[in-house]
Amino acid sequence: MIDRRSLLTAGGASLALAALGLPAEALAANGLKLSQPSPFSFERLIARAKSLGAAPFVGDTSLPADVLERIDYDAHGKIRFNTDNALFRDGPGPFPVTFFHLGRYFQVPVHMYVLESASGDGFAREILYDPAYFTMPDDSPAKKLPDGAGFAGFRLQESRLGDQAKLPWQKNDWAAFLGASYFRAIGELYQYGLSARGIALDAAMPDRAEEFPTFTRFYFEPPAQGSDAMTIYALLEGPSITGAYKFVLQRGKGVLMDIECRLFLRRDVGRFGLAPLTSMYWYSETVKPTGIDWRPEVHDSDGLAMWNGAGERIWRPLNNPTQTRASSFSDNNPKGFGLLQRDRGFDHYQDGVYYEKRPSLWVEPLGAWGEGSVQLIEIPTDDEIHDNVLACWVPKAPATAGSSVTLKYRLHWTAEEPFPSPLARCVATRLGRGGQPGQPRPAGVRKFMVEFIGKPLESLPFGVKPELVLTASRGKFSYIFAEAVPNGVPGHWRAQFDFTAEGNEPVDMRLFLKNGDQTLSETWLYQFQPF
Repeated sequence: MIDRRSLLTAGGASLALAALGLPAEALAANGLKLSQPSPFSFERLIARAKSLGAAPFVGDTSLPADVLERIDYDAHGKIRFNTDNALFRDGPGPFPVTFFHLGRYFQVPVHMYVLESASGDGFAREILYDPAYFTMPDDSPAKKLPDGAGFAGFRLQESRLGDQAKLPWQKNDWAAFLGASYFRAIGELYQYGLSARGIALDAAMPDRAEEFPTFTRFYFEPPAQGSDAMTIYALLEGPSITGAYKFVLQRGKGVLMDIECRLFLRRDVGRFGLAPLTSMYWYSETVKPTGIDWRPEVHDSDGLAMWNGAGERIWRPLNNPTQTRASSFSDNNPKGFGLLQRDRGFDHYQDGVYYEKRPSLWVEPLGAWGEGSVQLIEIPTDDEIHDNVLACWVPKAPATAGSSVTLKYRLHWTAEEPFPSPLARCVATRLGRGGQPGQPRPAGVRKFMVEFIGKPLESLPFGVKPELVLTASRGKFSYIFAEAVPNGVPGHWRAQFDFTAEGNEPVDMRLFLKNGDQTLSETWLYQFQPF
C-alpha cells in the first residue's frame, strides 16, 4: 500500500514523473510537492463514493481549528498564491491552475491531485500543501498549518497562450471552485456573478436544516495535445450523500461545463436539488421601496427562464419576499432552465461592480431527466452580500437512503440564453398603484406593466394590437390593454392591467400575448404578494 502523503523531492518527483510519461518539467519543476502515485480512474472514484456512502459520515477534523479561526477575512486577504507555482504553468494545455488557501470561512481541507495522463486512467499524485506556494506576511497564522494540510479550492487562469499584454493569465481567471460544492465562471462579458453547486440538500425545508456537502478531492487531468478543454474529477462528501463528478470545462465566447455525476444517498433527503444555481436578487424596477439604496437596481439575476418538456417558454421574474418562498414548476423531461440577467443597461444599475455584465447561467439536460419539477427558492434579504435565490431540479421520485442517481447536464455561462426562443421575450415587470392618473386611486389595487420585445410583435400588421391572455390563482383583473412602448423601438410592447387581490396570501399570475391563434410571446409567470 502506497501512502499518498509520502513526499518526493522536486528532483525525485521529476524522474518518477518522467518514468510515468508525465511532462515532468511542467508539473514538478515549478516547485509543487507531489505524493507517491496511487491508481485512479473515474470508475474507481465512483466505487469509492459508493463505498463511502454505505458507511457513516466522518468529517475531516485533522487541522487545528484555532489556527484556521485566526485566518480571518483580513488575514486571508493577505495570502496570495504565487503563480510561479501554478499547475500546468508551462503546459500541457493553455490554462494554468492556482489554489485558494484555507481559513476561517473555508475550514474543510480539499485535497488536489494531478493525473499522469490525459486518458483519465492511470495514476494520481496529490499536490501537497506547502506555505511556500503562497506569499503571506511573516506573522500570518497560516504559517502554523502543517505541510500537506490541503487547500480551500482552485481557479482556472486565462490562457497562457493568449495575448498576455491584453489578458495576462497570472491576473485573470475564468472559473473558480471554492467553498462546499460551490463553483462559478465568468461569461462572455468577463464578469463573475451567480454560482452553481454540486448539490443542494433540504434548502428551505421547514423541519430540517439545509446541508452543504463538500467537494473534498479534485483530480486534474493533463489536457491532451491540442485540446482546449479542462477535465476535472471530484469527490463529494456530506452527512447525507456522497458522489463522484466529472467536469469538462471549455473556455470560448463564454464558458461551457459538461457535468456527469453519480450520487449515493446515506439517508433520506426532503428536497433533493440537482443542478442547483445560486444567485442574488435584492431589488429591480419591479418593486423598490423608497430610499432603500441610491442605485436603481441591484441583482446578479433578474429572472428564472424555463423551457419545459412540452415546449413552452416561461419567464418568472425574481422576488425579494417578506418571508422565504418556495415555488415548484412541474415538468417531464425539461429542455432546460436558468437564472438569467436580462437587463444589460448600465444606467439601470449605476454601479462600478458591473451588475449589467453578470453572466446568465443555463442548465441543459443531457438525456431524459423524467418527471420532477424546477423549484425556485427566494429568501428575504436587505443587502447585496447574500445569495438569496436558488433554482434546481427536484426529481419526482423520493430521495431515500441507499438509493443512487446518475445525472448528466451542460452548464452555459453566457450573456443571453443559449437557445433563444422565436417568441417575444419579457424585458421588464413594473408595479404601481392601480387606477387612472388624475382620479382617486382605489384601495387594494395594483397596476402591472409587463414589457415584451421581439419579432412576432414587430411583425404585427399596422393597427393590430396583441391580445392579453391573463389568469390568476385568485383575485380579479381590470383596465386591461396593450400598447406599443413610445420609444420608437420596433416590436416593443407593454401589457397593462390592474389587479385586485383577495386576501393576503401570495397570488400566482400567468400572462402571454397572442394574435388570433398565434402565440406571440413567452409566458410570464409572477408571484404577487398583496400589500
